[in-house]
Amino acid sequence: MQDIIRLLPDAIANQIAAGEVVQRPASIVKELLENAIDAQAKTIRLLVKDAGKTLVQVIDDGIGMSETDARMSFERHATSKIKTTDDLFNIRTMGFRGEALASIAAVAQVELKTRRVGDDLGTCIQIEGSKIKSQETIACQLGTSLAVKNVFFNVPARRNFLKSNPVEMRHILDEFQRVVLAHPEIEFSLYHNDLEVYQLPATKLSQRIVQIFGKNYQKQLASCQEDTPLLNIWGYIGKPENAKKTRGEQFFLVNKRYIRHSYLHHAVVSAYESLIPADNHPFYVLFLEIDPIHIDINIHPTKTEVKFDDERTVYAIVQSAVRKALSVHNLTPAIDFDVDVNFNPNQLKTNTLAENKLYPGDQSFNFKPSQEFDYRQKNNLDNWEKIYADLKAKTPESEPESENLLTFESNVNQISPEKAKTNEGFSPKNRSIIQVQSQYLLTPVKSGLMMIDQRAAWERIWYDKLVNQSDKMAGLSQQLVFPATIQLNSTDFQLISEISTEIHNLGFVFDVLSENRLLLKGIPADCEGENEQELLEGLLEQFKNLQAELKVDKNLRLKRALAKRHAHKSAKLMNQAEMNALIDRLFASSNPHYTPSGNLIIVMLNINQITNFFTKTHLWDNNSHQ
Repeated sequence: MQDIIRLLPDAIANQIAAGEVVQRPASIVKELLENAIDAQAKTIRLLVKDAGKTLVQVIDDGIGMSETDARMSFERHATSKIKTTDDLFNIRTMGFRGEALASIAAVAQVELKTRRVGDDLGTCIQIEGSKIKSQETIACQLGTSLAVKNVFFNVPARRNFLKSNPVEMRHILDEFQRVVLAHPEIEFSLYHNDLEVYQLPATKLSQRIVQIFGKNYQKQLASCQEDTPLLNIWGYIGKPENAKKTRGEQFFLVNKRYIRHSYLHHAVVSAYESLIPADNHPFYVLFLEIDPIHIDINIHPTKTEVKFDDERTVYAIVQSAVRKALSVHNLTPAIDFDVDVNFNPNQLKTNTLAENKLYPGDQSFNFKPSQEFDYRQKNNLDNWEKIYADLKAKTPESEPESENLLTFESNVNQISPEKAKTNEGFSPKNRSIIQVQSQYLLTPVKSGLMMIDQRAAWERIWYDKLVNQSDKMAGLSQQLVFPATIQLNSTDFQLISEISTEIHNLGFVFDVLSENRLLLKGIPADCEGENEQELLEGLLEQFKNLQAELKVDKNLRLKRALAKRHAHKSAKLMNQAEMNALIDRLFASSNPHYTPSGNLIIVMLNINQITNFFTKTHLWDNNSHQ
């Protein structure tokens, strides 16, 4: 029989390797920047056109290459970084596999210009699809310039999988940020379609963080440093109050190489225990300097995965270093022995509906400011019935609700018989509602007790209103008397470009002044009175958080994000009229039981469940006396 196993040609083998190394233009950016760093460059320029689809070019002032080295650099597994097997466990360079340039040249048109110190002339090589088209001696600048054009020009199927330009540009920015944070001592610049995105002079790490993420990060950084025989840790962490729900601003740099490591991320988050909510992520840029013999980075071609030979010890050191930083910088909450820990008087200030309207622009109620009840004078907190009665007595009477019910102009206001059953047949006149910690509403019903999550209820109400408006009043906007100039980081600016149509449909009106700067002229009508920059940044933050969780239409995702933002601002004390209005609106919504994301809004405790609580307690008490 004829033999069937054959050795693959280099061109096919390179394309197979390219499938792992070159996933998108951002992969090319990462590999070329790392090569420039290994070449000891002090200044690196990155030029991008059409989000890398047309051009990715890196120009550096490094040591350059000879004519032979320039030709050899495009061969598979050709590298100057390692020579023996032992070198794999003593790697201090960014690259070492010898796959990147060969893989890039297999799926793109590449032009290399390079000249070494001491050489009068340099070398120019042009390659298309692994085939060398030309090689000549030319006059060029010291260092290396490598231009990658028309990525996937010879693999149309792969090119079709690329996303829109704003999406691909965000990935490029992510890779660029990781590299420039790892090397603040190097000057970097980034140009997209001939427009300057970043101009980053050589500086120290704290300044580089501010250059990348904005001036508002100046006040939220705390230095972190710990030296041990196994590894040294240094860098910066963010203050707990600045933690975000979305990930993306967490950077581990092992020997100046960016890595992803969920185990070490857990070490940092656990150090923030009780300081941030469970679903929030703190900011950090942490450098881990460790002897390369203790790590293995030869796991994946992207080199973003690392294995430690003693992960538990590294985990403990990272956790300890972050806890120490939080303590040293007085970020942990101080203990006030004069305040009763079971009672927070600041949460029990009565907010009038005139100051905190159910919806901005609504004029359904007009209460006089209610007097603040001074709970500090109450030493006996066990007498809660008297406290509640006193507070109720000081709450002003509301106007007749039948005249000013707050409703949507929508078909969802038509409560079906099924929804009416859920309402248990009680009316605003006979409702007795108690608010707990400005977060939950408790009210008795025929079957027992109904508990409502106040924030979740507002999220459902806001979402239904936004969805209803989209059909009748798309783009309803409140024009700003004084347009606001909004400065965004590059990642958020690219995200705005990606979803600009959907944002306009919500009611935002803005012009692009330059890269990363917007002139905001109008905001959604229901958001009048909010800080414009906080509103837009908060909306983007919620959108990014939902983007990781939901696979739904961008328009609906934005409406969910805006609804969540409004809902998070609803934690306030309400009087009886406000609580009644909230419940009415909730049961007039399209789905009063669940938020748009599927979280519970209402929990019912029937009388048997309530009785069981006391029965179990009674049995426990009897056993404890025996």
